[in-house]
Amino acid sequence: MSDVLAGCYVISLRPSGQHASMRRAAGRYGAHVLALSPWRLRMHVDAAARAQLAAAVDCERVLFTSPAAVQAAAALQPLRARDGQQWCAVGSATARALQRAGVEHVVVPPRMDSEGVLSLAALADPVGRVGLVTAPGGRDLVQAQLEARGTQVVRAEVYAREPIALSPRAVARLALLDAPRWLALSSGAALECALPQLPAAARARLLDSRVVASSDRLARLAHAHGFADVALAAGPRPRDLLAAAAADASASMRRGPSPARSDVR
Repeated sequence: MSDVLAGCYVISLRPSGQHASMRRAAGRYGAHVLALSPWRLRMHVDAAARAQLAAAVDCERVLFTSPAAVQAAAALQPLRARDGQQWCAVGSATARALQRAGVEHVVVPPRMDSEGVLSLAALADPVGRVGLVTAPGGRDLVQAQLEARGTQVVRAEVYAREPIALSPRAVARLALLDAPRWLALSSGAALECALPQLPAAARARLLDSRVVASSDRLARLAHAHGFADVALAAGPRPRDLLAAAAADASASMRRGPSPARSDVR
């Protein structure tokens, strides 16, 4: 990898303790990571979660929305696909987590977001039930669209995202951060949890950052919140986001200094 992002910062909104993959991806380009976690993950271990999960994985089709959903589910019961079932994952990281947990064949959309999931042939037929293994608020668009098609969705909420106060040290660092910076945006809920917590100086510094968004929807959300410079990544994985940041940095170097832009590239 090149050092095109050497001296630059990537602002990560991933859950507390979940920034390692972002740091690895950033390191390949020489970038630093500023962890700004607006929430943490809490696994559900109660009887209600066990019952929901048992019902969800008994469906003809089962959809997991994140590696955390796989981890939480595997702690509640062994994950095994029976004959005739189709197990799906929102993205490749979730698919790998399922395979490590014992599910050999996993269907993954080429586009790793809600729209990509909804395009899967495995989920197109409204006949039969879909078990959705997720967190509260997780992939609500997927559930709504599947139900609009006439599919019965059996939801299992096996973990939760608990809002937490932003690290005062990270907020103070952001307020003074004068290096080139990119906000890695793969969760609109994380952004909307973080923004209200930022004092004026830190908020202004964040809004003056470039954004690499994992989808058109998130790019539009970034613009709606006042970000002027938004680039699109190929997907939500840290390596996708960092590749987009590196491409954006290279393009900026070729262009030279220019006014803030409001287009989505």
